[in-house]
Amino acid sequence: MTPILTVLICLGLSLGPRTHVQAGTLPKPTLWAEPGSVITQGSPVTLRCQGGQETQEYRLYREKKTASWITRIPQELVKKGQFPIPSITWEHAGRYRCYYGSHTAGRSESSDPLELVVTGAYSKPTLSALPSPVVTSGGNVTLQCGSQLAFDGFILCKEGEDEHPQCLNSHSHARGSSRAIFSVGPVSPSRRWSYRCYAYDSSSPYVWSLPSDLLELLVPGAAETLSPPQNKSDSKAGAANTLSPSQNKTASHPQDYTVENLIRMGIAGLVLVVLGILLFEAQHSQRSL
Repeated sequence: MTPILTVLICLGLSLGPRTHVQAGTLPKPTLWAEPGSVITQGSPVTLRCQGGQETQEYRLYREKKTASWITRIPQELVKKGQFPIPSITWEHAGRYRCYYGSHTAGRSESSDPLELVVTGAYSKPTLSALPSPVVTSGGNVTLQCGSQLAFDGFILCKEGEDEHPQCLNSHSHARGSSRAIFSVGPVSPSRRWSYRCYAYDSSSPYVWSLPSDLLELLVPGAAETLSPPQNKSDSKAGAANTLSPSQNKTASHPQDYTVENLIRMGIAGLVLVVLGILLFEAQHSQRSL
């Protein structure tokens, strides 16, 4: 065996296991939060990581800052990819990822990030529409979220249609003004346009204030387009109330047939009297003959 052939065989043996491990790399898992990723302080939430069927262990971690609460999760739940938080606090907020692994295929890629947000840390901001919440169909409107406290970040969330609100992030436009401007539109009467906003400090972007009061944009024609169908029982009641006056009279006051019966009896008696007279005259005529 030549030296060159020996070197090639040894090189192939050394690269073989590495090639096998690379081919067996697992796909990234899915990470989500139940009931959602934006949670009010003190509420329960569970982070779930789901991998392939060959999964033997799961790992959850928070970016930039260690999450000590993960180490206190019972192992029987960790093996199922479940990471419950009975009562969420500001310490749980952050950006999380997870991965899983098996003894045969190695470790998977990390999941896409999940941003776990805790609300209720500060008083609620105010949300207003400029110049008015009444918007013509196809038009745009400017929404302003502001606070008396010194915040430099604001979140505007659209509610009412999707399971998870659609949110926009913005920063204060003027230093020290503690307010942000959002442009919304074009609007249409076929959808609901309901919004809330939150305030936060850029040093803690996953800790938000209480939500503002709900602001609903009014689009002409939306009431007719979005009004719920009339209840069947209400339809029946309405049909009963739209009867004609003669039908109502018949329904509420049954017709009296006493006069008609008396007239019929009188006519029948008169006929009997006439027949009796004719019969009497016929018998009298026969006796005369």
